[in-house]
Amino acid sequence: MQLSQRQERIIQIVKEQEPITGDLIAEAIGLTKSTLRSDFAILTKTGILDAKPKVGYIYRGMNTPSFLKDTLSQTKVQEIMSQPVVVHPDMTIQDAVVELFMHDSGSLYVCENGETRLMGVVSRKDLLQGLAMGQSPDTLIALIMTRMPNIVTILGDQTVMQAAQLIVRHEVDSLPVLDADESVLGKISKTNIVNLVVEMTGED
Repeated sequence: MQLSQRQERIIQIVKEQEPITGDLIAEAIGLTKSTLRSDFAILTKTGILDAKPKVGYIYRGMNTPSFLKDTLSQTKVQEIMSQPVVVHPDMTIQDAVVELFMHDSGSLYVCENGETRLMGVVSRKDLLQGLAMGQSPDTLIALIMTRMPNIVTILGDQTVMQAAQLIVRHEVDSLPVLDADESVLGKISKTNIVNLVVEMTGED
């Protein structure tokens, strides 16, 4: 469920001043109580607010299972994805290790020079395994990367819930986000998803 800016404002007022009456909330926003009636109805039916007669509204929280499920199922991957680290296939293992640490990333997306179509993925684990097995630091990452179509990916217009299910099912930390032409748009990780949950539940 996507809340409107007005509903988010109501929640903020209640959190700061609870218990607070509908009249006082309306006064704080600068609208009439009747104008906010539908907003109050939505926020109480979803369990975010609780209305107590002669007392006012109390904040109950947005971390209910149904609220989280709605949020994850309605938010698109492209809305929360992060920037990917894109490299070319003739980069060496040594340079790839430097690139990973410079960007504090767990994986590199490999594309041909000047192109955005995904060729492969190199993870921190791939690089460590390559070096542990005696590969020279000058070995090209094209020789150790996981190639398409053996990469779990997701489209930008798919939902965060679908991304989370793929991450759990395939036991990976992140997914490349692609468009219909397999061009790299971004990356969605466990961290992106956790940040969304924290934001939606209002927890610091």
